[in-house]
Amino acid sequence: ILSPTRRRLPDSNARYRDRSFWDSRYREEAGASAEWFGDLGCFRQQLEAELGPGDRILVLGCGNSALSYDLFQLGYPDITSIDYSTVCIADMRARYAHCPGLRWAVMDAQALAFANGSFDVVLEKGTLDAMMVAETDPWHVSPEAAALLDQVLKEVSRVLRPGGRFVSITFAQPHFRKRHYAQPAYCWSLRHATYGAGFQYFLYVMHKGEALSPADLALGRTLYAQPSPPAPTRFLQASDSEDYLCAIEL
Repeated sequence: ILSPTRRRLPDSNARYRDRSFWDSRYREEAGASAEWFGDLGCFRQQLEAELGPGDRILVLGCGNSALSYDLFQLGYPDITSIDYSTVCIADMRARYAHCPGLRWAVMDAQALAFANGSFDVVLEKGTLDAMMVAETDPWHVSPEAAALLDQVLKEVSRVLRPGGRFVSITFAQPHFRKRHYAQPAYCWSLRHATYGAGFQYFLYVMHKGEALSPADLALGRTLYAQPSPPAPTRFLQASDSEDYLCAIEL
């Protein structure tokens, strides 16, 4: 298994959103597996709490992670994994051809080719992070990035059945990521857990059909709130006529 720290890095973080970059990487890593944020053993307890034995599971942006196969080995036989890299999907389909319950498809997470309510669980690990890598200020996400995540999350909600769960595994801290998930349009509740020793990762769980808490609703509203206008500039008067009360922000 390759560690992300041993993989070839792009010359710019923005390349992580470039399909040709991933095609090239997957050609170099053909037959190998690589894990972002640890393998299944790192978060198995938290994840299995959300899974049932007959669940129809969709994995977004599967890459060359062994996660889908590891879940299959644990007894979850109905797993569909998608990625927008044709190189990746061809390699994974050939690698796991002996597992008939594992299905692989080239697909963009912004336009899922599945009917409404097709899945009990949608799972992603690092896929949304790769969509956000060009952002330089996590407190002020660009409208383009916010719209991209919104489109993916709308699609996730659409393909989840009522009562279904969306599980997102990421390094993004709650004060940055929760406001993206906490939108009433997705019709789900939101909570999170952590895992990892030393450096913590986050596992967000959204239950479709449950309500967001008032605190999460308020947090979600901040995503699209207009920034406050800058305070007016105040200039001091000449010393012989200065009115100090006018120059103090009371």
